[in-house]
Amino acid sequence: MLRAQKVRLYPNRHMAKVLDSLCDYRRYCWNKGLAIWNDMYDLHTIEHSNPRPSAYSVRNELVAAKADWQYELSARTLQLAIADLGKAWQNFFDKSLPDWGKPRFKSKRAPRQGFKTDRAKFVNGKLRLDKPRGTKIWYDIRLSKHVNLTGTLKVVSVYRENGQYWASLPFEVTVAAKPKTGESSAVDVNVGHLNYTGGVVNTLPKRLQRLYQRIKFYQKRLARKRVVNGKTATKSNNYQAMRAKLQRDYRKVTNIQHDIMQKFTTQLVTDYDKIVIEDLSVKKMQMAHVASKGLQRSMFGYFRQILRYKCEWYGKELVLADKHYPSTQRCSACGHIKSGNDKLTLQGNATHKTKHHEYVCYHCGVTLERDENAVANLLALI
Repeated sequence: MLRAQKVRLYPNRHMAKVLDSLCDYRRYCWNKGLAIWNDMYDLHTIEHSNPRPSAYSVRNELVAAKADWQYELSARTLQLAIADLGKAWQNFFDKSLPDWGKPRFKSKRAPRQGFKTDRAKFVNGKLRLDKPRGTKIWYDIRLSKHVNLTGTLKVVSVYRENGQYWASLPFEVTVAAKPKTGESSAVDVNVGHLNYTGGVVNTLPKRLQRLYQRIKFYQKRLARKRVVNGKTATKSNNYQAMRAKLQRDYRKVTNIQHDIMQKFTTQLVTDYDKIVIEDLSVKKMQMAHVASKGLQRSMFGYFRQILRYKCEWYGKELVLADKHYPSTQRCSACGHIKSGNDKLTLQGNATHKTKHHEYVCYHCGVTLERDENAVANLLALI
């Protein structure tokens, strides 16, 4: 199994320039390779006798046209950039993917820039990158914390964001399966909380709500500065300082959300052998403006992603309910499914004047908690 650890890097001035040049070099290789790929693909569609482009052919074109300055940088940056470009083109022919589309050119104005290398290693607790031939001055990079994973280090991703440098360190490790408990659980995802057999997990605690208020305040101030000062607003020191505060709060929000999801999913795979969740179309749900912001903040997609790979790690079974399974409309007591004017909505039911959290079955007369009823219906699928 592959397990990754994210650490912050503290390079000196010389290595910071090296990291910046490698980030720019990967973007250059990607854009140059994408332009060549597009031309080869257009020729292939016009006349099929022309060879279909591949990562191998595009890489050979770039290597043959190398300039002198490119030999001063790591050759693995070019190789891995074209390999990722090949994967992106393979995904282009699979329309079932959620982010389906043709590969795009990368912008130097993007807030996040990075590169990859498969020749990094640890020396005395520091990260050492591969040194190009002929380079005399080279330093190891200090890490923010000790790496507690052991195993074979795979392709390392280094990126720069908001003036800070980070690295994702994936290790190939052996993960032992967790002991069997014989228990099963179902998880009903909602805006602001997750309901499961053992209780409720709050995904929007008060500390997150306070951070969102501060983010809203900073966004308003920055927008006002851009309206008043125009294009020169982003060059002022006050604008840069306030944007740094906004980015810092966004980072805090991400850390809190990931901490909640990681702890909850670990608890699920530890306590239960079978876990049932809904197969929701999160992208399509966010297209509606009713609860799109709440859906994004509740991180439904991230929850499903990490729960899936943790079940694979620890030998647990993940069951996906069908998208059209009426877990909310079905009565867990008698099996009756609401339809027509009896259906529950986000606001409840206007016809019968029931609240959002109430489920009243007009077939058997039972009154249930809406989320607990959905969990029971999902659990019945096992």
